[in-house]
Amino acid sequence: MTETSDGLPPALRGRAMLALGIAISVAVLDSSIANIALPTIAGDLHVSPASSVWVVNAYQIAVTISLLPFSALGDIYGYRRVYTLGLAVFTAASLVCALSGSLPILILGRLIQGLGGAGLMSVNAAIVRTIYPRALLGRGLGLNSLIVATSSAIGPSVAAAILSVAHWPWLFAVNVPLGLLALAMTRSLPRSERSGHRFDLASALLSALTFGLFVWSLDGLGHGQAGAVSAGALLIAGLCGAIFVRRQLALAHPMLPMDLFRNPVFSLSVATSICSFCAQTIAYVALPFLFEAGGMSPIGTGILMTPWPATVAIVAPISGRLSDRLSAGLMGGVGLTIMAIGLLLIAFMPAHAPWWSVMGRMALTGGGFALFQSPNNRLLLGSVPRERSGAGSGMLSTARQLGQSTGAALAAVSFGLTEAGGVRQGALVAVLAGAGFAGLAAVVSSLRLLRVQGEGA
Repeated sequence: MTETSDGLPPALRGRAMLALGIAISVAVLDSSIANIALPTIAGDLHVSPASSVWVVNAYQIAVTISLLPFSALGDIYGYRRVYTLGLAVFTAASLVCALSGSLPILILGRLIQGLGGAGLMSVNAAIVRTIYPRALLGRGLGLNSLIVATSSAIGPSVAAAILSVAHWPWLFAVNVPLGLLALAMTRSLPRSERSGHRFDLASALLSALTFGLFVWSLDGLGHGQAGAVSAGALLIAGLCGAIFVRRQLALAHPMLPMDLFRNPVFSLSVATSICSFCAQTIAYVALPFLFEAGGMSPIGTGILMTPWPATVAIVAPISGRLSDRLSAGLMGGVGLTIMAIGLLLIAFMPAHAPWWSVMGRMALTGGGFALFQSPNNRLLLGSVPRERSGAGSGMLSTARQLGQSTGAALAAVSFGLTEAGGVRQGALVAVLAGAGFAGLAAVVSSLRLLRVQGEGA
């Protein structure tokens, strides 16, 4: 496939998006798919539950620390090349995880798997920009948002389905044939222009230290780690971050696109994304506890959670199409306000509300989230010069990861602060915090209405 200046012909877009969809769905799924199997993994490998948590942490931290370096490599060497390398590493590491017989090997496999997943996520949106013409970019990002949001939401359900018929190594083994299929289809992806500048290793190391220590310290605070240790890690992360930012300001081709943050549209879009994913993750961690505290079985809880991703699947493509014509600031403000209202309705619903009432509130919340996501991604990426699409794509994925990590930590903190009041009280506090972050995201999104001149792609 040769370079394309304004998208692929219609006949080729479907195959290219299928290749992207298969790979990005398994990469996003693996962010949460192992959580439900941790007790089984700990028992089989004869390790403590606390040690088994690193099966999840290793993947999350590896993804977070390497998104920006991989997005820079995409700008330098081409998005398809970085994507293909990431997919190959992810697939091979999945096989290592499936065959591992000890916790250290499994954690190592998850670490490498996270690096591969970051290679996929970092340039995913940039490749979508090369697949679709400028006038239809919202449609492409809507489909991409559907895949990412749905994959993130259904991770626990998919894990439960696999574990009901197979042992935990199959959580990773299923990635191998899917990865090989996606690799065979990468030739359908278009090539992109290359910037040709050199890769800055010092910036990559500073980025890894900044984001890695930040996520690790948040996770420690959320799980009751010694306050001094977490606070120290957070302080070091801040110092590394300050050095990192200072270095980026002096570079002609910064890894952290500080020059792009001078555009208020880009900055507000990144901030909106962080706040919204923080709200979504807080809710997704807390809601199962809230439902089960009300007497619902795990199966019943899964059914009550289903309307959220189901509504995302319906609304995200529609939202993507609308984003090619309507203001992203307005759509994001309305969608996130709806999400905040939905979470408030869930928090204040009666203790034994009928199932249809609960599912309706979940559908409202998921629909609001879906209404925001595609327009926000389109505006964020559209505010970035085409030759800097890798930087925009990397920031989009980094914002999602930071929001999710912060949300998970805040949910855990909510349970810890309200321990005396019981699980239900902790879940209610967390859901209210999620509503607050959704409301904040709605305000930040609406500020972009004052910057409508930046909405051109």
